[in-house]
Amino acid sequence: MTEHSLWRFSRAFHRAINERQLADIAALLDEDVEWAIYGPIDLFSFFGARRGKPAVLEVIRQIAENFRVHRFERESIMLGADTAASMMRYSLTAQDSNKPIAVRIAHFAQFRNGLLTRFRVLVDSFDLVEQTVGYPIHLPRIAVAQ
Repeated sequence: MTEHSLWRFSRAFHRAINERQLADIAALLDEDVEWAIYGPIDLFSFFGARRGKPAVLEVIRQIAENFRVHRFERESIMLGADTAASMMRYSLTAQDSNKPIAVRIAHFAQFRNGLLTRFRVLVDSFDLVEQTVGYPIHLPRIAVAQ
């Protein structure tokens, strides 16, 4: 059995972030790749939707400028022939402040002929924002479960 495309993509993605080696990840992206990270775009300009290899490589470069990955744990994963989805916990360090950050994400990937064609990431943004700004966010009473 051949290696699933997700494993190659995952290794190349983490090398791109930690070692700023974009060549390996570029080789795994479809020219017309669709990419979206859902979260607070006002705080993280690299969140949002992008299309095309150059735009996605720029997002990965921006992530690498802001964070370093220390550890990640897959909580659950589902693999199809050309698809993958997982829940993950990441331990990161903010490059500008050397501050540790823990974040949960869910990602959904589609591949064709070993190339990433579509990638969607959902970020536990409430927790991420609290860690980034450095203080708890107090919600209005209506938002708090009774």
